[in-house]
Amino acid sequence: MFAQSMRRGVGLILPLLAVLGCSGRTSKAPPSPPAETTITVFALAEVRGQIEPCGCTTDPLGDLARTAELVTAARAQHPVVVIDAGSLLYPRATIDPQARPQEDLKADLLARVYKDELAVAAVGLGPNDLAAGPDQVRLPRQVANLPATAGVALAPPTVVTAGSEKIGVFGVIDPALVPALGASDPLAAATAAVAKLRADGATRVFALATMSKKDAVTLVRKVAGIDLVVIAAGIAAPEPKDVRASAEVVGSTIVVVPANRGQVVSRLDLTLRPGGGPLVDAIGPAAAADRQRELADRIATLDEELARFEKDPEADQAFVAAHRRERDELARTKDELGTNPRRVPATGSYFELAQLRISKALACDLDVVKAKQEYTRAAGVANVAAAKAAPPPPPPPDGTATYVGTEACADCHAEAVTFWKQTRHAQAWQTLVEVDKQFDFDCINCHVTGWGKPGGATMAANETLRDVQCETCHGPGSIHVDADDVDAKKTITLAPATDLCATECHTIEHSDTFDRTAYLRDVIGPGHGEKARAILGDGPTGHELRKAGLAKAAATLGAGCPK
Repeated sequence: MFAQSMRRGVGLILPLLAVLGCSGRTSKAPPSPPAETTITVFALAEVRGQIEPCGCTTDPLGDLARTAELVTAARAQHPVVVIDAGSLLYPRATIDPQARPQEDLKADLLARVYKDELAVAAVGLGPNDLAAGPDQVRLPRQVANLPATAGVALAPPTVVTAGSEKIGVFGVIDPALVPALGASDPLAAATAAVAKLRADGATRVFALATMSKKDAVTLVRKVAGIDLVVIAAGIAAPEPKDVRASAEVVGSTIVVVPANRGQVVSRLDLTLRPGGGPLVDAIGPAAAADRQRELADRIATLDEELARFEKDPEADQAFVAAHRRERDELARTKDELGTNPRRVPATGSYFELAQLRISKALACDLDVVKAKQEYTRAAGVANVAAAKAAPPPPPPPDGTATYVGTEACADCHAEAVTFWKQTRHAQAWQTLVEVDKQFDFDCINCHVTGWGKPGGATMAANETLRDVQCETCHGPGSIHVDADDVDAKKTITLAPATDLCATECHTIEHSDTFDRTAYLRDVIGPGHGEKARAILGDGPTGHELRKAGLAKAAATLGAGCPK
C-alpha cells in the first residue's frame, strides 16, 4: 500500500519537477519583442557658432538654450538621438584675430552644451570647424574618409543604442572642402563604414555628409544600406523660408538638409516595427500642408495648359486627356491630404518629419541660459582687452577724409541733426547697452559709425562715433567740415548708394522687415532730405513694418528665457 502511494506521489512529482525545473523555480519564457518602438532624431548642421540669434529681427530664430530644452522634453517621451553634420563651431572658416577670443569662447560653450545637455551622439566636420586649426575641433568628429595624420580628433563609425534599436552613425566630407587634410574618396569610405556598422549589429544607419546636396544624393544612390543622410551643405544650407516641411526620400534613404545657424531644427520620429525594411513617410500635418501647396501649384499649371489646349483645334486629344487625368488625380490627392494628413502604414516602419522653428516662444534650458550669460560677460572682457592690445587702424591716406562725428555736423546742419536725434539711428548704441552687447563683435559694427574703416570706430575707441550717425550714409566728413570754398564742400556724399543699407546692416539675418523705401520714410524729413521725403509720399514706414512683424511673431516669450 505504501509502495503504491509512493509510486502515485512520484508520478505526480515528476511532471511538477519538469515544469519547475531542477532548481524548483518557475522558468520564464523569453520576452516577446516589442511590436514597435519610437525613436526621436534631432538633426542639425551649419550652426556656425550661433548660440543665440541677433535680437534685431522681429522673429529671431536659433537659440542653443531653446534647442536644449526641446531635446530634454523629447527624452521624457522616447529614446533620442541627436546628430550634427558639421560646421558647428565658428561663423566662418577664417576669423578676424581681434574677434578670435569671443569666437573661441562661443565654440567652447557649444562644445560643452553638445556634450552635456544635448548628449550629441555624433558630430561631422565642416570647414568652419577648422577656423582655429585641425587640433581645435573640441569634439571627436565622424569623418570616415579622413586619415589619422590630418590632426583632427576622430571618432570611428559608431553604434548608438536607442531603446531596443542599434543606430549606426558615420560621416564623410568632400575632400575639396579640406584640401590640406588628405581626405580620401567618400564613396569608398562610406561603403566600408556601412558594412562595418551592419556587422556590428546596427539595425539602422545614419550618414553625416559635408558636401553639396547633389554629391550627397549621388553617395546614397551608390552606397546601399543608408537609412538617413544629414547634409552640411555650406553656403547652400537653407534659410528658414526655404526649408521644406515635407521629407525628401531618395531610393530608401531619407535626405535632410537642416537650416543654417540652428534656426530650424529637423526632428524625425521613427516608428520601427519588427522586420526592418525601408522607412515610409507617414507625412503629418506640416508636411501635408507643404505637399498641398506643391500640388496646388502643379494643378494651376495644368489648368493653364488645358485652357490653351481647349483653344487649339489641332491639339492631340489623347495628350489632353492624359493631362486631364493627371490633373484630376492630383486634385484627389490634395483633397485627401486635407482630410487625412497623417498616413500611418498598416505594416512596416515609418517616420514623421517636423521642421521646428527655434523661436522666442519656446522655453529655455536654464543651465544653458546661465552659461550664455557667463559667456557674454567673459566675451566682453576678452574683447575689450583684445581691442586695447591691438594696433590702431591705419589713418586715412593723405588728402582723404576721416570721421568727425555728428556734433561737428550740427554746427551747420542743426535742423538735420535735430531730426536725426528723433530717429532709431540715434538710439542704436543704447539698444546694445540695454542687452549688454556693446562689446560684442557680432553686434557693434552696425551700431557705430565707420566701423573698421580708417579713422572710424573700433572696439577700443568709439565714444564720438556711437550710433548710426550722419557719416554712415554720407561718408567721412573732415574735408567737408574744414573746407572754406563751395567746391571742397562737395566732397560729402549727398545721396548714398541704393544698396548701402541692404549690404551693410539691413541684411536678411539682421533686419527681416527691411524695405528701403519704407525705411527711408523714417530717416529723412524736415531739414534732412525734406524734398526727397515728399517724393516718397504716403505709404508704410519702417517703424510700421517692424511693428507688424513683431505682432505677427507674437510677444510670447518662452519660460525661463531672458529675451
